[in-house]
Amino acid sequence: PAPATAPSKGGVTTPAAPPKGTAAGHSPTLVDGSTAEIRDLGNQNYSAKIVNSGQVLATLETKNEDAGLNANGMFVVLSLDGTIHSWMGGSHSGPGTVKLAGGWTAKVTKTGELHYRAEILGMNNEVYGTLDADQHDSGAAANGVYIVLSAGGEISAHA
Repeated sequence: PAPATAPSKGGVTTPAAPPKGTAAGHSPTLVDGSTAEIRDLGNQNYSAKIVNSGQVLATLETKNEDAGLNANGMFVVLSLDGTIHSWMGGSHSGPGTVKLAGGWTAKVTKTGELHYRAEILGMNNEVYGTLDADQHDSGAAANGVYIVLSAGGEISAHA
């Protein structure tokens, strides 16, 4: 069945950062035209500075798990392999249960001020993963689907 989310306005996936030893790093263009300056921090950890017109708008860091961000309607996921994916559209505000792109379902609950949790559900409502946005947005990549949950309870996914 088709997901219940509105069609996305496009997404961009950029491959992993360049091989180690590349001093300049990797700076792909995101869906809104900004760039992501990706750096390999070692031990499968990456950081990405989102830059527009020379100004750093946000920074993501994987810290042993995927990282995500809602940047004023542009959703960004930085994966553990240094891949960055961005898209616009398809968001829902929680709490509640919503269908996501890629056939996933998310059960979003509010657990405190600027603290939302989303259980990512598969067949038979089995929990396949959890996003915890406690004061900071959270993101994940799940079988080719990218998901962001904001600390304000907004969730979006892109396949």
